[in-house]
Amino acid sequence: MFVALEPRRLYRQVADRIRALIEAGELVVGERLPAERDLAERFGVSRPTVREALIVLEVEGYIQIRMGSGVYIAQKPASMPAILPADEVDGPFEILQARCIVESAIAEEAARHATPQGIARLDEMLARMEQAVEQPERAIAADLAFHAAIADMIGNSALRHFISLLIDKRTSPYFQKLASYFEGPHTWQRAVEEHKAIRDAIAAGDPSAAREAMRRHLTLAQKRFSESFGEEPARED
Repeated sequence: MFVALEPRRLYRQVADRIRALIEAGELVVGERLPAERDLAERFGVSRPTVREALIVLEVEGYIQIRMGSGVYIAQKPASMPAILPADEVDGPFEILQARCIVESAIAEEAARHATPQGIARLDEMLARMEQAVEQPERAIAADLAFHAAIADMIGNSALRHFISLLIDKRTSPYFQKLASYFEGPHTWQRAVEEHKAIRDAIAAGDPSAAREAMRRHLTLAQKRFSESFGEEPARED
C-alpha cells in the first residue's frame, strides 16, 4: 500500500499518495495512520518530509492530527476553502532552509552597514516580541518586522523586495498550521534570545558573528518544527 518515492518535491508526493489512498477507500474515516517514523521508512523519505505532507492533508481536511495520539483519517467536509495549487505551495521546511541560506548572508552584510537608527529599529521589534510571547499573531508580526529591518540596513530595494516575499511565506496556511502544534510562549522566548544574539552581533559590526547568529537561529527554528507529533514514544537510535 505504501511504496518508496522518487526524489521530486517529496512532501507533495507523499501527500498525493496518501490522498489517493483515502479517495480510493483504502484508508477509511477514523483509521489511524502508521506512526510518522514508519511512514518515513515506508516512503523512503525523512520525517520532516512526512510532517509537511501531513500538514498539507490536514489543511485540506483529509486528516486530523491529535497530539499525543496520532493521525487519523477525517470526514472531509463537502466544501473546503480554496487552497493554493500544489506547484505554488512551498513547504515550511523549504522556506526555513531558503531563509537560512539567504538571511545569513543578509545579516553578515547588515553588520557592515549598521546605523544607530537601524539598531534602534531592531530593539523596538525585540521589545514587541518580548511583550507578545503569549500572543502568536503579534509575536509573528514583530518577528517578521525584525528580519525585514535587517534587510533594510543594506539599502538595496531589490533585496528588500525579495526577502519580503520570502519571509511573508511564514504566514501561509501550511506554515501556520505546523506552527500551531509546535510554537508557544517557551519557543517564542527562545526565539527572542536568538534574535538578541543577532542584534548584538550586527550592533558590534561583526559580520562573521552576525552570519553565524542568524544561521543558528533559523537552524534552531527548523529543529523546533521537527519535533514528533507525539504519537509514538521516544526511542534510542
